[in-house]
Amino acid sequence: MLSFTRRVFLGLSLLALTACSDAKEITEDTPLVDLGDFALGHNVVVATDAQKAPFSRNATEEELETALKAAMQARFGRYDGDKLYHIGIKVDAYGLAAPGIPVLFTPKSVLVLTVNIWDDSKGVKLTEKPKLLTVFESLNGHTLVGSGLTRSREEQLDILTRNAALKVERWLLENGQWFGVEPIAPESSDADEAKAALEVLAPEAVEQPTISN
Repeated sequence: MLSFTRRVFLGLSLLALTACSDAKEITEDTPLVDLGDFALGHNVVVATDAQKAPFSRNATEEELETALKAAMQARFGRYDGDKLYHIGIKVDAYGLAAPGIPVLFTPKSVLVLTVNIWDDSKGVKLTEKPKLLTVFESLNGHTLVGSGLTRSREEQLDILTRNAALKVERWLLENGQWFGVEPIAPESSDADEAKAALEVLAPEAVEQPTISN
């Protein structure tokens, strides 16, 4: 079992990849970002054999796929650029925080995704390798004591998938050259995303920090 100190460290380290607030529902007033010539083509989400995080509530493949596909369509279906781009997402793992589990084990719910994108007009995949994205609920009054106590399974999944679509949008902005616009600076590295996923799904595999007295 993890030591108390290590659980504290792991719980706090997850905050590095946590947004300041959860993504709001898309409305007609939600602003668009500059994605150049982007228009959404195929919106593919696959959750086959998705790993369930420790202490997670259950979710079916269909539930994961339906919720994430809807969130992606809501965010990206608004763009009307001159070229079609296809986005494919694999749900590698998920966690929906369960009630009654100490916050240090599951500070918030999570989705671990790998994402690819294709340029339809060129018939090429733009991603040399799939992009790993680790998506959390934000830290707030609902999640500080574990969202399993304050949110239903459906609410957790809705928030997670909205956050995921927003994170995909930022990743596209970080690769703006694909769409004929200036890219923005990356928010996190591939190593950061991988470490965050590992801390949730296999915490024993993460090296324990040395704590000096």
